[in-house]
Amino acid sequence: MRLLILGGTQFLGRAVARLAHAAGHDVTCLARGQGGEPVPEVRFVAADRDAPGWLSGLDGERFDAAVDVTRRPSHARRAAQALAGRVGHWGYVSSVSVYADLATPGQLAGTAPLLPPAPPEVDDPTGEHLEHYGGCKVSCEQAVRDTFGDDRSFICRAGLIVGPEDPSGRFTYWVDRLARGGRVLAPGNPQDPVQLVDVRDLASWLVRAAEQGLTGTYDATSAPMPRGRCLAEVAAGVRSEATLTWTDQAFLQAQEVRPWSGERSVPLWVPLPEYAGFLAHDVGPALAAGLTIRPLTETAAATLDWLTSDHGAAPLTGLTSAEEAELLRRWDAAG
Repeated sequence: MRLLILGGTQFLGRAVARLAHAAGHDVTCLARGQGGEPVPEVRFVAADRDAPGWLSGLDGERFDAAVDVTRRPSHARRAAQALAGRVGHWGYVSSVSVYADLATPGQLAGTAPLLPPAPPEVDDPTGEHLEHYGGCKVSCEQAVRDTFGDDRSFICRAGLIVGPEDPSGRFTYWVDRLARGGRVLAPGNPQDPVQLVDVRDLASWLVRAAEQGLTGTYDATSAPMPRGRCLAEVAAGVRSEATLTWTDQAFLQAQEVRPWSGERSVPLWVPLPEYAGFLAHDVGPALAAGLTIRPLTETAAATLDWLTSDHGAAPLTGLTSAEEAELLRRWDAAG
């Protein structure tokens, strides 16, 4: 199979390129090359998707399949239209952030209501436009379907992608913190649901979808698991004997702790009930269509190996040690 990856130099794109190459496919990565190093032995073509003639490096070439991960509607639209007659199967990596209802657990990709598309003036959902990330992904999905139709497009709405080379630092926060041991602040209720997907599992499914011509729209993440089990499996994966101190939502909010990511945050925690469905999607259709999820202990162990061998390139987000210690002191004082 000739596979074109629009990207391929960072995290998920690198994982797709690496796995497809290992499977014996002819892989080409088209990207600016500023997000990271190309995978060794995989063909890399430099291109700026905002520049005229950005596809000139692929003139006359045809591909059996393509994978695109862009968040920018103009990029998704231009790529799909320019390559429609030269690519057989189009895989687009979207996000569970496209959904309008984040409060209802158990929703399905085929029926859950979506956000409206991003306004025309918003094309890059970063910085002051971050709130439009979900809408931009909706616009990208539409661009793919409008060009390739339902019979040639595979829309993969990824959940929280984790594992080695993760640039977000959210899951890595827990790997690092539990590996250090001691008393650990855990957010919310241990029964609250959590979903995530190892980057290698997601990449493997994207490659198989291209090989098999799989079409349709799916949520690509694990089945929901209790947060307590999630943290216990991470601890087991990094061989930690840390002890968890569960602190409730009201306390965290009173202490101005942020959910999900960023400074003074606790990753994997989201406010309830307004986000009760964000990490509780029904992924039965994806699992039935071939998505496989490895044990979380394996993901944690591999992430720790990467973190400790390449720590300078591994970002972390979340509480500092001093912030966590102070919060635990206040939790104890509150009884």
